[in-house]
Amino acid sequence: MTQPARELDPAHSARDLYGVELRRQRQLAGLSLDRLSDIVNYSKTHLHGVETGERLPLPPISEKLDVAFGTGELFQGLWGVVKREHTPRRFDHCLELEARAARIQEFGASLIPGLLQTEAYMRALFTAGEPGMSPREIDGLVADRLGRQEILRRDCPADCWWIIGEAALRQAVGGPTVMSGQLAALLPLVNTRHTTIQVSPFEAEACALMSGTLILLTLPDNSITLYQEGAGYGEVIDDREAVTRHVREYDLKKACALSPRESAALIETMLETHESCESPGT
Repeated sequence: MTQPARELDPAHSARDLYGVELRRQRQLAGLSLDRLSDIVNYSKTHLHGVETGERLPLPPISEKLDVAFGTGELFQGLWGVVKREHTPRRFDHCLELEARAARIQEFGASLIPGLLQTEAYMRALFTAGEPGMSPREIDGLVADRLGRQEILRRDCPADCWWIIGEAALRQAVGGPTVMSGQLAALLPLVNTRHTTIQVSPFEAEACALMSGTLILLTLPDNSITLYQEGAGYGEVIDDREAVTRHVREYDLKKACALSPRESAALIETMLETHESCESPGT
């Protein structure tokens, strides 16, 4: 039985405004959630969650809603406000789940995953990505991310599996010296009792995980939640159909990636490449 919709306040948040407008447009069109689900090819569960303000809309859905309702770029515009308001909060929820997870699986297409980043690499990323921030603010971001890595040093750490795109090894974040330190830090974690690292080479077949970041978090009760992030958005998803689809995509990416031994060899090669680019005396 569908739970009654909670009262939304459009003045309270962009998410509430989006939900109110979705419900209004759906009712004006005389559509049930089931019928709208068929039209936009998103689950009824997800649509209900968006309409009641319990879920963020997945990025592609806004364009489909505008087409379905003939609303121009109304929902695409609302999504721009929603993502600016909620992406940090949604990632906070991802961090809460990460701290409790029994298994963490992550794919990073072009950046080293946060749990594997060195302090110098983090600082270079934040400095480039947040040019308006003061050194003190960047120090705070670095400290927060370093704090996340404590979960790798627990007595009983989570089982962690990372797939890293080859581009992440080649991109000289912070320059050759920073990258040399970063790649050297990956090598001891490639194949241990609790950690596995695979590299997805450029020649691997294209798949749905070609860009952005995907994190699969398996909790002690074996439930799986995923966090998906791309340019300008981030979303925690627990819809069973979506999770099942992304788990399969991750498994396919894992099967097409290099073995841990081959991955270590490529990391060592790229380490030598970055070291050769370092200026004498640095």
